[in-house]
Amino acid sequence: MSLRSADSPTSPPALVLENRGPLPQAKAKPLFARETLRIFVHLSRSKRRKKNSIWEETVTVENVQSAQTGTPAPKPATDQHRTAYSSGPYRIYVLLVLTIVYVLNFVDRQLLVILQEPIKAELNLSDTQLGLLTGFAFALFYVICGIPIARWADRGVRRNIIALALTVWSAMTAMCGLAGNYTHLLLARVGVGVGEAGGSPPAHSMISDIFKPKNRALALSVYSIGIYIGILIGFAVGSHIAEIFSWRLAFFVVGMPGVVIALIVRLTVREPARGWSEGAEKTTLPAPPALDVARLLWTRVSFRHIAMAASLQAFLIYGIGNWFPSYFLRNFELSLGTVGTWMALTNGVGGALGSFFGGWMADKFGARDVRWYLWIPGILTFLIAPVLLVALTSGSVLVALILTAPFHFLSAAYLGSIIAVSHSLVNARMRALTSAILFFILNLIGLGLGPLIVGTLSDLFTNSGINSPLGTAMLICGVIGALWACLHYVLAAKSIRADIERLEL
Repeated sequence: MSLRSADSPTSPPALVLENRGPLPQAKAKPLFARETLRIFVHLSRSKRRKKNSIWEETVTVENVQSAQTGTPAPKPATDQHRTAYSSGPYRIYVLLVLTIVYVLNFVDRQLLVILQEPIKAELNLSDTQLGLLTGFAFALFYVICGIPIARWADRGVRRNIIALALTVWSAMTAMCGLAGNYTHLLLARVGVGVGEAGGSPPAHSMISDIFKPKNRALALSVYSIGIYIGILIGFAVGSHIAEIFSWRLAFFVVGMPGVVIALIVRLTVREPARGWSEGAEKTTLPAPPALDVARLLWTRVSFRHIAMAASLQAFLIYGIGNWFPSYFLRNFELSLGTVGTWMALTNGVGGALGSFFGGWMADKFGARDVRWYLWIPGILTFLIAPVLLVALTSGSVLVALILTAPFHFLSAAYLGSIIAVSHSLVNARMRALTSAILFFILNLIGLGLGPLIVGTLSDLFTNSGINSPLGTAMLICGVIGALWACLHYVLAAKSIRADIERLEL
């Protein structure tokens, strides 16, 4: 049987079936193979088209329409954002707004630290319970919620997540002022931790998207200054309100501004294109599963040491820094307002200068050798040990108060560097999740265990009759933590260049 055409002068050729016997198998194979190949290619192309991003499909449709109508195609949303972030002043504005959000983050987080002595007296708490309130209870829910929120940030609109998180933690801070007992206060602190989990990872991701790698550590360090400005405001405002009125009113006063700032974030900050600072082609990469990001980071030897060094650094900041106000109130005849003012200045100003200095130095020397991003915080952390030794053993209130400034300066100089170098290990769609994983480890060990371990040792030393039990606990934990962190900075520096090169291949 074969096919032949029947010609007609007025119609296209028609196919007429003519029986000439069975078709040899050898002649059927090429036709079957060609048709199979054609179908396979068609399906493959359709599948690839479906995998293209929405932005690419939109641009394609608009370009076709533009060619047909002769009108210029409208700019996609990412182009509008790309144009906005091409403006240096707007990038600085966004960094400033995000930094203000971070200020409120630490005002609300650390307010309890300066108020823990009057709270302890009214609610009849132990140092271990205070350690749970300021550390583990907050940190546990902070880190548990941080991973899924960061995953959301790698896929969703980060600006909206930050605005929502700010509203939640501000409301829960105000709720702390209504606590009638330890359980109520504990639950309110858990709420603050859940809200604050949505603050930093999306902000870190946005900052890395709008600032190029050569300026990234400095930008993240400026953002990190929010920690110390927040502590300054929280300590100064909270201590004086508590001294004049009550500790409950202090929680209401610092919680209210967050709602206003959340509206400013939502209405004035634009969502940047993913990887904008490193090339638009990176914006089309899909966000990988969280487990894949965790596995990738675990294969980077440098990241494992970075996470451990940062955790021990946070142990110093929270484990030692959180107990300094109580140390001065218990060992010297100082009022809450006086201690709050001193701690606000030494912690706030010293920490802010240290954060800026650490990022600036890391960018300056890291341009020649990326290992300086780890050597700088390692060197500065080593100096914490002798500072603590003198401050906690001198017996002089003036010497101890003055030395809290270099302690906070040195302990603050790490954050911008370690975030910047961690983001260098992954692509743009992994950055929020990378920050969340880093902060999961950092806060679980540093914030979660730091205040708790120091508080538990203080109770133990008190029952043992040791002189200055709180100061002794702070000294032991501080010196060991500083030297241990230095070791991990050195080990991370040994493998950081090779790990960054693995991403670039």
